[in-house]
Amino acid sequence: MDESKDGERRDAGAPYPRSPIMLLRVPRPPVLLPSRPIFLRSPRRLVSSLVATAYDNHTTLHPESHSAVTSVLRFFNSVTEDGAQIPMYRVLDGEGKVFEDAEIPEVDETLARKMYENMVQLPIIDNLLYNVQRQGKISFYMTSYGEEAALIGSAAALEPDDEVLGQYRELGVLLYRGFTYDSIMNQVFGTHLDDSNQGKQMPVHFGSRKFHFHTISSPLATQIPQAAGVGYALKRDPIRGGRNCAVVYFGDGAASEGDFHAGMMLASTVPSPTLFFARNNGFAISTPSSEQYHGDGIASRGPGYGVHTLRVDGNDVLAVYAAVKEARRLCLRDGRAVLIEAMTYRVGHHSTSDDSFAYRPRHEVEERKRLDNPISRFRLFLEARGWWDAEEEKALLERLKDDVLKAFRRAEAEPKPELQKMFEEVYGGEEPWTITENRAELKRLLQKYGKVWEPWRSALKDFKGAGKALLEEGPTAK
Repeated sequence: MDESKDGERRDAGAPYPRSPIMLLRVPRPPVLLPSRPIFLRSPRRLVSSLVATAYDNHTTLHPESHSAVTSVLRFFNSVTEDGAQIPMYRVLDGEGKVFEDAEIPEVDETLARKMYENMVQLPIIDNLLYNVQRQGKISFYMTSYGEEAALIGSAAALEPDDEVLGQYRELGVLLYRGFTYDSIMNQVFGTHLDDSNQGKQMPVHFGSRKFHFHTISSPLATQIPQAAGVGYALKRDPIRGGRNCAVVYFGDGAASEGDFHAGMMLASTVPSPTLFFARNNGFAISTPSSEQYHGDGIASRGPGYGVHTLRVDGNDVLAVYAAVKEARRLCLRDGRAVLIEAMTYRVGHHSTSDDSFAYRPRHEVEERKRLDNPISRFRLFLEARGWWDAEEEKALLERLKDDVLKAFRRAEAEPKPELQKMFEEVYGGEEPWTITENRAELKRLLQKYGKVWEPWRSALKDFKGAGKALLEEGPTAK
């Protein structure tokens, strides 16, 4: 502490005061006062001069603040001027009619039909795989019931080579880009034909280098800060910079994780063309949105990070398409992040490990399905324009069901990968000693039990080669 000439004490390294009252305690600010003592008849005149200089144009002294100064003591809890919630952008109402004076995005008949067919195929796949999991044929599954418009509308607005980092329910994005039914079925069965990850991941954890879809990870929200890094890498790429963006999908539960804020902070302070697409479907497994936040949803967080933000009706495929199209344009124009909150509803259970009727009434789900079905809403729009009819609907459903079932049967008959594949393509370069030991241990057990113990003989039949390739590797274990 230093003692000033007038007897007051202050910190030696303290900055110059930030309020007019504190200015009175500064003995001689070198910028504002002359170097030699002066005597004034009115000290108040000097103080008034200092205050006027410090607060010129009614702004604060903070170097990054452009806030106006006010004498009114008032707290706020909204990002809108009138204190209302952020509005939700919509194009179609619940009956498929154009909402009020909404402008329809540039979607021709060909594109509209493709979007609709992709929306319809999702529940067909979901119905089949949910039921076969219940029969024990696959270990796990997650549906996209009720969120078809959010997935397909956003996928249609992106370029095929934009980098996508999904969460759990983004199968529709992959399908729109050309991911086949065979690829889906081989992944959920974990067959040797699984081109996502060779059977190393649990079902619905898709990935595709060909379709620029990064492999899904189970831990919640980890893909969000990763996406900010992907966006920054794209920005610095001499070929793809200004041409492609990173798009990260996540739910309201993931937005409650710290990684959401880390990703938003990174993408805003180290600016990158990263599109944050939040699917607010009302539940983080059993936790409703009302217990996850008490502010105005996820969209209200965007302005705090200085990013363009929009809330959109996630059950309106045309609104989602227009929103993502414009968000992508802003990402590339400014090289900065954009946040979209798509308001939808999770009609299905969280996963096959969940029974959502334990925490929400069945009639609530049925009511939502009846009143706000994204597929029905878009079909009514297409029919009103003469782009779809009942005969086409019947033919489409029959064809899709047949194609999906055939792919399922093909994958069901395929064996799982060769046993040694579990040790391959996990680490780059030299194999870690732990993997070497695990491989040797499995080989030893195969030699001991593979031919003599029925449980092993039966299980090995499910794998391509029945473990022979592993047994033939290197010297025989003792």
